[in-house]
Amino acid sequence: MTEQAVDEAALGRWLEANVDGFRAPFTLEKFSWGQSNPTYRIAAASGDYVLRRKPFGPLLPSAHAVDREYRLISALHPLGFPVARPYAFCGDPGVIGAIFYVMELVLGRAYTNGALPEFEPAKRRGMYEQLVDTLADLHNVDPEAAGLGDFGKPGNYFERQVARWTKQYRDSQTDDLPEMERLIEFLPKSLPEQSRVSIVHGDYRIDNVLFADGKLTAVLDWELATLGDPVADFSYLAMQWMMPADGTAGLAGLDLKTLGIPSLEKVVQRYSARSGVPVAGQLDWYFAYNLFRLAGIVQGIKKRVIDGTASSAKASEMAERVPMLASAGWSFAEKARAA
Repeated sequence: MTEQAVDEAALGRWLEANVDGFRAPFTLEKFSWGQSNPTYRIAAASGDYVLRRKPFGPLLPSAHAVDREYRLISALHPLGFPVARPYAFCGDPGVIGAIFYVMELVLGRAYTNGALPEFEPAKRRGMYEQLVDTLADLHNVDPEAAGLGDFGKPGNYFERQVARWTKQYRDSQTDDLPEMERLIEFLPKSLPEQSRVSIVHGDYRIDNVLFADGKLTAVLDWELATLGDPVADFSYLAMQWMMPADGTAGLAGLDLKTLGIPSLEKVVQRYSARSGVPVAGQLDWYFAYNLFRLAGIVQGIKKRVIDGTASSAKASEMAERVPMLASAGWSFAEKARAA
């Protein structure tokens, strides 16, 4: 299925009317990243911008919330937190076929390989320390003071999330996976107590931040952000150390000391010291939950591949990972159950 093109003439009129200082002419180029919400570079006479929109076509009800992304970065940017400057939001799908927003193009690059082979050990260590510190700083932002007190629902975050991702998985289910069924039964019966309520990113990992010469310049991809338990966010990042090193974010099997990358133990200590949230010795349940959630997300991508609405060329390849994620999630659930 050929993807529907953006109406560039209509977009240009909207940009001139809504983005301060915008001047045509401009070109529009789609980034290869932005798995869930298609993302474009706008190169205009007035400078470069980024456009992020919902996918075209039928979608699950709670997915692709670019309006929530825009609200969040609008709240965080004035606090000095590293996010792109927001410029304007368009809630009218009639302009280009889907709602969208425009933000600044931040200098920097996302690194998909967690081993960071382009860098020397000291630089790698610094990059990982910034990655951890930035997440701790996010969790220390007061949601009420940032104007985000109503950004998430009250009650136990994990109870809501397990229910949400169970529903998302059911809505896009294409296969019968015994490990997913076991997780759907186990997780609601074993919920941990919530540590505190923080802004959580929901997809925080090395390839969702930008670095420029080793300095973290922006956190990207806020689609899954909400108010919830900061341990959910940290444990999702910590899974990098548990997943196999295959050229993506995973680090398991690498000689971290030689590479200059902090061990998981060191990362746990650093995060807890900066955030005030204790996480040592309690990660197995959270790993099971995060892998279950990731399986639900990837299952949604798989369904969109089948329906012909998937955004990325890599979507079909990603869709094959659902059984592996479910199996890994259940293995951590068994460890948590035995603890």
